[in-house]
Amino acid sequence: MSIIETKDLIIDKAKQSDWKDMYYNVWRHPETAKYMMWSVTKSESDAEERMRRTIEFQKTHDTYLVYEKSSGGAIGFAGVEQESDGVFTETGICLGVDYVGKGYGKQIVGALIEYVKSHFGAREFVYSSREENKASIALAHSMGFEYVSSEIRKDDRDNTSYNMLRFIKKLD
Repeated sequence: MSIIETKDLIIDKAKQSDWKDMYYNVWRHPETAKYMMWSVTKSESDAEERMRRTIEFQKTHDTYLVYEKSSGGAIGFAGVEQESDGVFTETGICLGVDYVGKGYGKQIVGALIEYVKSHFGAREFVYSSREENKASIALAHSMGFEYVSSEIRKDDRDNTSYNMLRFIKKLD
C-alpha cells in the first residue's frame, strides 16, 4: 500500500523513530488498551522493542500507524485483512485517548474501505467491536454498518469474557 491520506490523517507503515509517539500517545494508556487485545507498555525501552516488532509484523500484514497531519505524530494504528473472497475486515483500529472524538475514527474506517475497494475489489467490509465500547458501536452505525452477529470471547489478558459484535457494510 502506498500512503493513505485523509483530511486530517496519514496512514502509513511505521518507522523506528515512531516508538516515542506511540508510547506517549497510545501504548502506555490503560484506557486505550481497554477494548484491544494488547497490554499496556510500561517503559520507553519496552516501547522501542515493541516498535521493532511492529515494523517486522507490518512487513507481511496490511497494518499501519495513523499519523495526525497537524502534529506529524503517530497517534494510533489500523489494519485490514481479507476474510474471504471479496470480504475484508479491519484488524484493529486504535487511537490514543487525546485523539478520540475528533472524527478521526470515521476518517480511518472510510480510508480503509476505499483502500480495499480500490486495491482488491472488496464487496463487503467487516467491523467488530466489544459490546461495551459504545463509541465504536456508534461509529459503525454512523457509517452505515449493519449488526449481523455476536460471539462471546475470552480476554487472554485477564481471562474475562466479553461479547464481540460484528457489523457488515456492503460496498458499492
